[in-house]
Amino acid sequence: MILRTFGWSFGVTVVGLLIALLYDGPTGLALVAVLAVLEISLSFDNAVVNAKVLDRMSEFWQKIFLTIGIAIAVFGMRLVFPLLIVGITAKLSPYEAFDLALNDSHRYHQLMNDAYPMIAAFGGMFLMMLFLDFVFEERADKWLPWLERPLARIGKLDQLSVVVAGGSLAFVAWLSADDPGNVMIAGVLGMVTYILVNGLGELFSEASDDDDEDDEDGGEAGESGGRSGPSSLALATGKAGFFLFLYLEVLDASFSFDGVIGAFAISTDPIVIALGLGIGAMYIRSLTVFLVRKGTLHEYIYLEHGAHWAIGALAVCMLVSIGHHVPEWITGGLGAGLIIAAFASSVFRNRNEDSDSSGTASGGDKQLHSSNV
Repeated sequence: MILRTFGWSFGVTVVGLLIALLYDGPTGLALVAVLAVLEISLSFDNAVVNAKVLDRMSEFWQKIFLTIGIAIAVFGMRLVFPLLIVGITAKLSPYEAFDLALNDSHRYHQLMNDAYPMIAAFGGMFLMMLFLDFVFEERADKWLPWLERPLARIGKLDQLSVVVAGGSLAFVAWLSADDPGNVMIAGVLGMVTYILVNGLGELFSEASDDDDEDDEDGGEAGESGGRSGPSSLALATGKAGFFLFLYLEVLDASFSFDGVIGAFAISTDPIVIALGLGIGAMYIRSLTVFLVRKGTLHEYIYLEHGAHWAIGALAVCMLVSIGHHVPEWITGGLGAGLIIAAFASSVFRNRNEDSDSSGTASGGDKQLHSSNV
C-alpha cells in the first residue's frame, strides 16, 4: 500500500536530488531537500482538503488529478507561475524572465516581492472563502462546538461569507497595502474564482445526482429504449469531475503561493526552487491518495475540521503578509498544530465511542444472563 501510493514520490525524490547534486553540488542537494520539507509542512492541510474533494470524483478524474494535475502542480505552479508573474510585472517575455531568473536572481527575487501583495490577496481571498463556507455551514459533527455552533447559526444569513471576506479585503487593503487598488482587484478576482469554480462543481454534482435518480426511476424504459453511448449520468459526472478537478488545481495554486514566495528565503535559484517544491508537491499528491484509499477522513472525522481551520489561519497570514512579513514557521506551525490537535481529538472521540459501545454490549450480556437465570 505504501509503496504503491508513494512509489512515484520516492522515484521523483531520487531523481530530483540527483539533478540537484549535478546542478549545484552538495549545496543544491541540501537546499532542495530543505525546500521539499518546507512544501510538505506548509501544504499538509491541502492534502486533507484535497482528499475530501477527491473522494467525490470518479476513478477517471482521480487518475487525471494524479497525472495531468501533478504536471500542472510541479511544472506549472512551481516553475512557470513565478516566471509568468515576473514577466507580467516587469513586462518581460517568458524567455527574458527565465534568463533574468538564471543570471540575475536578486532582481528576479525583487520583482517577485513587488508582485507578492497581489498574489497574497488573490490566494488569501480564495482560501478565506473556502474556510468561511465551511464554518458557516451547519454540520452534525462539531470539533469546536462552543465556536462552530454560533458560526453555523449566523451562517444562515445568505452570502455572509462574501460579506466577511470582502470586508476583510477592504480593511487590509486600506490599512496595509501600498497599492490598495491592485490589491482589491486581485482579492476580488480570488473571490470570483472561488465562487465560479466551486459553484460550477456543485451545479454539475447536483445534476449528476438528479440524473442518477431519473435513471433509477426510469431504468426499465431506458433499457427498452436500447440507448447507446454514454448515459446522461456519465456526461454529468464528467462535467462535475472536470470542475472538481479545476477546483482542486486552483486550490493547489492558492496553497502554493505561500510556499513559492517563502522559498526565496532559502534560495533564489528557480531551478532549485522548482526541484524542491516539486518533490514536496508529489508527496502532497501521494498523501492525498493515501487518505482517500485508507478512508482516514471517515475514521478521524475532525481532521477535515482541523484542515479548514488551518486554511483559515493560512488565509489570515497571507492577508497580514500584504503589509507585514509573516515567517514561514508561523504559517507552517499553525497549520500543523491545528491538524495535530484535530487528529488527537478524533482519536479521543473514537476511543470514547468504543468504550461506550463495549460497555453497552457488556451491560446487555449481563441482562440476558440474569433473565436466563
